[in-house]
Amino acid sequence: MIQNTLRLRITKAAETAVRSCHPWLFSDSVQEINRAGQAGELAVIYDRKDKFLAVGLFDPDSPIRVRILHAGKPLTIDAAWWQAHLEQALARRRTLFDSQTTGYRLIHGESDGWPGLVLDRYDATLVLKLYTAAWLPRLDEIVALLKAKLPCEQIVLRLSRNIQPAAERRSPTRLDGELLFLSPAGAEPRLDKETGAPVIFSESGLRFEADVWRGQKTGFFLDQRENRRLVETLARGRRVLNAFSFSGGFSVYAARGWAVTVTDLDLSAHALASAKRNFALNQDFSTVATCRHETVQADAFAWLEKSPAKFDLVVLDPPTLAKRATERAGAIRAYERLNTLGIHRLARDGILVAGSCSAQVSAAEFFDAVRRAALKSGRKFSELNTTRHPPDHPAGFKEAEYLKMIYLGFKT
Repeated sequence: MIQNTLRLRITKAAETAVRSCHPWLFSDSVQEINRAGQAGELAVIYDRKDKFLAVGLFDPDSPIRVRILHAGKPLTIDAAWWQAHLEQALARRRTLFDSQTTGYRLIHGESDGWPGLVLDRYDATLVLKLYTAAWLPRLDEIVALLKAKLPCEQIVLRLSRNIQPAAERRSPTRLDGELLFLSPAGAEPRLDKETGAPVIFSESGLRFEADVWRGQKTGFFLDQRENRRLVETLARGRRVLNAFSFSGGFSVYAARGWAVTVTDLDLSAHALASAKRNFALNQDFSTVATCRHETVQADAFAWLEKSPAKFDLVVLDPPTLAKRATERAGAIRAYERLNTLGIHRLARDGILVAGSCSAQVSAAEFFDAVRRAALKSGRKFSELNTTRHPPDHPAGFKEAEYLKMIYLGFKT
């Protein structure tokens, strides 16, 4: 054992959690530490009998003090381990997508054994997003590993808001939207950060733009791919409302699926402009070209409450309504109210597609809120489907379970 290794001992409850493969060790679970640690340092956790328990990335400024990389028998975290670790994540996705889909997640944080780090592919662009400052000292090592394993034209760095101040204080400074790598083949205007030009990628044969520099998440909501495909199968002959539409992903799929009209509803003019461009990218599909596409810039709750318009298919996919546990009860009430409003906008024989990305609200709580809204409407309905995480976004522990959708068909 190296003399100056960062060593921690933790509470009995935390030992149990680590042995159960929970990937987070919280600051209040640390009972002893042999010295002050630095962000990104490997921290070795011992049990009460002074036996090796786990090793992870230390973050002195986060409530999640250690992000576990490995638990069980002692091993060495070296270059070969990182290479094998990356290969495991890539192997899980090797057979998931064909040439019709060039946008998907390659590494999904803790659930792939890379806690606080995600990696998305958008055609020839890789977007690396960090949720903990513990990865910042290892960026050069990670980029070299990605370049060796994943041929690409560029690698873009995205930083969660909470670690941006720490990244800006580092030497060298790291910035959200920073270009970490650009190959000679990738030196094209469409990839120029200064112009803010989006990256174009394919999903199920459709083309979309991703604002990898400044957009939400890594530039697009890749986790809704399977639900977009389902909406396409339900859209034929229907008037579709896509509330909280962002860049119109559900809408483009609905249009290809023979929707008569599609209305994108969002508060952001920037998002609606992106939706229009995504429709323009897919005009070679005759069904998209002939579908009437409308945009409405408004608060979705207020518009749904006041509008007299009726639709045959309503998609409600709001941003998270509960970022912390104290907001959970209010979020459940908001989901019930939102879906009540959405059901009011449904015509006879309409379909409601309701989603939640709030990890603080469980799937059971969310589904029950939507069902309550449906029951209170007094209309006859049936449950068509429920969905959870797509295969490239696995949920390996409870706190990672955020995405859920429910499909209800109404008869009156």
